[in-house]
This record gives sequence, structure tokens and C-alpha cells, in this order.
Amino acid sequence: MKKKILILGGGYGGLKTALTLQKRHADAQITLISKHDYHYQTTLLHKVAIGTLSERKAKIYYRDLLKEVHFIKDKVMEIRPQENKVIGKLDIYEYDILVLGLGFKPDYFDIPGAKEHTYKLSSLNAALRLCKHIEWKFKDYHLTKDKNDLSFIICGAGFTSIEFTAELAHSIKRMCKIYGLNQEDVKISCIGRSKRILPVFDEKLSQKATKKLQDLGVEIITSTSVKECHKDGVVISRNNQDEKIFGNIILWGTGVKGNDTVEYHSPIHSNKGRLKVDSNLKSIDYENMYVVGDCAIYAQKEVVHVPTAQLATQMGEYIGNLLADELEGKMVHEDFKFINRGSICSLGHNDAVGVVFGKSVSGEFGAFMKNLVENRWLFGIGGLKMVLKKGQFRYRSSD
Repeated sequence: MKKKILILGGGYGGLKTALTLQKRHADAQITLISKHDYHYQTTLLHKVAIGTLSERKAKIYYRDLLKEVHFIKDKVMEIRPQENKVIGKLDIYEYDILVLGLGFKPDYFDIPGAKEHTYKLSSLNAALRLCKHIEWKFKDYHLTKDKNDLSFIICGAGFTSIEFTAELAHSIKRMCKIYGLNQEDVKISCIGRSKRILPVFDEKLSQKATKKLQDLGVEIITSTSVKECHKDGVVISRNNQDEKIFGNIILWGTGVKGNDTVEYHSPIHSNKGRLKVDSNLKSIDYENMYVVGDCAIYAQKEVVHVPTAQLATQMGEYIGNLLADELEGKMVHEDFKFINRGSICSLGHNDAVGVVFGKSVSGEFGAFMKNLVENRWLFGIGGLKMVLKKGQFRYRSSD
């Protein structure tokens, strides 16, 4: 009988695993399970949240991509590795080989009110909810006259937070014109614990990004901890004194952890839903379980890599080829090695800062490279047709 390969999650890692096995025409019964019918680029959720990327354009449907892989829409409720079973909301699924790629959840770090009173960019639906909320606040401001309705607080100074902040700041002029509002009534505050924003970059790039945001009217608050989140703002600790910043729209972008199903609904030993893997991305506890993306703790030369779309994509391709090789009888594999091609942070559709192959980039060229990275992923999963249909270009409409 054909081996049953079960892939949990259709993010960058899980989908790339499935497509690689499909490309290799792997002789196995391959199934991908996701709670959604579609894949979306998490690196573009900030655009969805501001309304500069439409829901229709953001969705990439699995059934259009997976021809030799069986797709099942279901929510994973429990994993039973001792029995080689996965319990879904709709059915029970058996496997011979499991590829675990269930993605991430926001990490609230036990800060009071953070879960209840903030928005997150953790999924397409979450981004759409935030987009609708922002639209309501602008649309109804002439009735409420509550300045907190136009006060935005972004908690975090990493990629997610900064990309959302920049996209929002660039859109203020357009939204104020649509709803007949004064731009001076809008306030955007970005709060970070580190000494500067985008600490993964060198100080020069970080300062360049800071100046660009400040020129757009953003208040940058660094070296500051969020102590509490309320419905109408956050309490921060600045210069050893508590201070409240008021705002009715709060984005939480301070960090992520692995999936709750792994952490709370499986006997697998994990660190906040993330599993240690060996050099072949195999779970150190289970011989027939591979882990990709945000669920994996991968170290190379004793350096633990932060989960990114780039890392997850390379992991998925590696596991797909490894499993295809094993099905063909090849049992010796090279270790997985992450090739870091760089990182780029969007500062609006026509601006960005980042590092590509060790070289710093910024401005319109940085934005071009950012779009190139996004389009490269689309080309890898659906060819030129997918790029033309869903891609990011210098001049394009949301739809």
C-alpha cells in the first residue's frame, strides 16, 4: 500500500512541501489539511488591514494548485503521535509520515488586556476585521468626535508592526479626503522595547526607517515596555514612570509563538508550541514527524533562526525533496542548510529598507526588491499566470 503522508497547515512551509511532492510525482497518498480553502501571504497582511490589498486578490485557493495532492478543509483539534493519528473537527486522519506546519499564534507575554483589547495580523480574517474596524472609525468620526477613534497604537518595532505603521501612515491622506476629515486629528504611535526600530538591521538602516516614519507623522517610542492594554489605550513604562497613551485602535505585533494545538492538545514536548528538529528537520522525539515554519526550532551553527516566510519556504522544499527521495529508495540526505538571501521591510508601496545578499537597499529600489520577493513566491507556486493575477507591481490597483 502507498504510504500516507499527512501535511498539517497550508502556509509557506506546508504548501511548499505539498507542491514539491506533487512536482516530483511522489508515489504516496498525500493529503494537506487546512482550516481554510485558501493560502495567503502573511507578509502582505498589513496591506489587507489597511485596505490597499483586496481580500479577493489575497486569497490563493488550494484546489487550484493541488492536482495530485488531496486537500481537506478541517481544523486540527488534537495530534496523537503515538497512534499516528490526527483528530480533526470533522474526522480522524491516519498517517505514516506527518509534516507539521500549523503556523503561529500571537504571543501576549502575559500582559494584562493584550489578548482582549488588541488587533493582530495573525490571519487573513484578522486583517480583514481590522480593516473594517478602521473604516468604521473614519466613517463615523463626524458623529462621535472622539479623537481616540483616530488614535492608532502599534505595539512592537519588528517587521509586522513597522510595515503596518508605514502602510497606515501613507494611507491617512487618502482616507481623510474620502471621509472629509482633518489629517491633524489622526495620531499614530509605535511602541518598541528595543533601543531602535527594526533591530535586525544595522543602525544606519534603522535610523533611515525611523526618519521616514517620523516624516509621515508617526511618533516612535523606543526602549519602552507595554505594561497593560485597555479598551482605550495602553499603559507603558517610560523613564521608570507609568504613562497611558490613549487610542481606540491597538495593534499587537510584539512576537509570535507556535500553534496552540501543538502546545496544548498533543503530548509532544514543545516550547510555546515550537518543536526542536534535527539536521533533517525531523522531530527529535518522533521518527516519522517533520516540522516546518513557525512550529520548528531550527538552529544552524548554534544560532537559532527566527521563523520567517523565507525559512519556511526553504524548509518545505527540503522536506518535499527528502520524502520524494525516500519513496524512490534514496536514504542518504544532505543536512538542511538555510540560505539567508536577506530581509526587506516595506515602508509603503513605493518605499522599503532591507538587506539583499549582504547589500543594504532602500527607497524605490528597496520596494522593487520587496515586490520581487513576493512575486517570486507566487511564481514558485503558480507560474507566470499566478504572478500576473496576484502579483505586486509598481503600479497596480487593489483588485
